[in-house]
Amino acid sequence: MKKGGKAGVNTKTGLKFEGKTDLSTFLSKQKGYKVKEGNVYYNNEMVARVFKKNGFYKFLEEFGIEWKKIIRGKIIPDDCIFVIVENKLFIIECKFQQTPGSVDEKLQTCDFKKKQYQKLLAKANIDVEYVYLLSEWFKKEKYQDVLDYIHSVGCYYYFEYIPLNKLGLPVPETK
Repeated sequence: MKKGGKAGVNTKTGLKFEGKTDLSTFLSKQKGYKVKEGNVYYNNEMVARVFKKNGFYKFLEEFGIEWKKIIRGKIIPDDCIFVIVENKLFIIECKFQQTPGSVDEKLQTCDFKKKQYQKLLAKANIDVEYVYLLSEWFKKEKYQDVLDYIHSVGCYYYFEYIPLNKLGLPVPETK
């Protein structure tokens, strides 16, 4: 995944950050996409499923996964999308910051959280990717060490924008 990508280069091919991003809403506005009851369709073919917050735990129940028997504390994703053809769940954490604060340290937890999600999904044999969608605030030089760390542990980040193709989703044709 591309480090330091440009925001808004082509908002038709990626998830644009707007402070509080909603993946379902974004996808439903893209050409060829429709989202109904958490199911994502592209040209009438189901390509993914989206979950917010506790919806992730309903997804686990479908596989007979009892999370309390696997991890001790509940972790709640901002957004996640299960891309069917990839057999991969993308955990998307949106971090918006305008002043120094606790979010700074939360970025350092991605490795632990990704491993927790991997433990939860091991029984279902589903791969996990952990992605931060960051506001421009985190482009400051003081964050370079933590951004390097995020990549070093196999997690990813984007500034303001995640390309659909990086999520394994079809990209609508442009004229």
